[in-house]
Amino acid sequence: MNLAEGVQLVSFLVLSAMMIGAALGVVLLSNIVYSAFLLALVFVSMSGMYILLNAGFVAAAQILVYVGAVNVLILFGIMLVNKRQDFLPVKNAWLGKAATAAVCLGLFALLSTMVLATPWAISDLMPIGDGAIVAIGKHFFTDYLLPFELASVLLLMAMIGAIVIARRDFLPDELLSSSELPPESEMLTLPERPRQAIAARK
Repeated sequence: MNLAEGVQLVSFLVLSAMMIGAALGVVLLSNIVYSAFLLALVFVSMSGMYILLNAGFVAAAQILVYVGAVNVLILFGIMLVNKRQDFLPVKNAWLGKAATAAVCLGLFALLSTMVLATPWAISDLMPIGDGAIVAIGKHFFTDYLLPFELASVLLLMAMIGAIVIARRDFLPDELLSSSELPPESEMLTLPERPRQAIAARK
């Protein structure tokens, strides 16, 4: 084993430990904010795995899309909801935990069987490295142009919706009585936050 293979092996072991530890933290921690941050660590570890596989474009897309967009959107969703609710013990909660463990073990066995049964030989016909980036770009703007544009439109709609929700105030916890209900046109709209007037510069 030469130096390059040793560095790859150590990097793989470190990234694997980070990914498994962060993934366990995501599902075991009770604080959902910590779970969201650990999910970002899982995505970063996966990006490191892609770099070890000489897939630089997929690693960069992993960081930009999942860490920079999806994980940040999850954090915004958590902080916007901001719902404080006391923990209530659930009867027979061990049944749900046992079912979850059984499903996870089944998925792990299925994935392990697929990994062991799949031939992972690299084809000479598939470009790797910089050539793969060129091939992916050609497919994005030829064969997969319509799904690519539809995904961008959906992301734009989600961003506009997040901005609209973030500019609203919370609805009151107590419902108004029937005599105090506002007109129907006002019931369907959320109150806007008060805006401060900006003094005109002289």
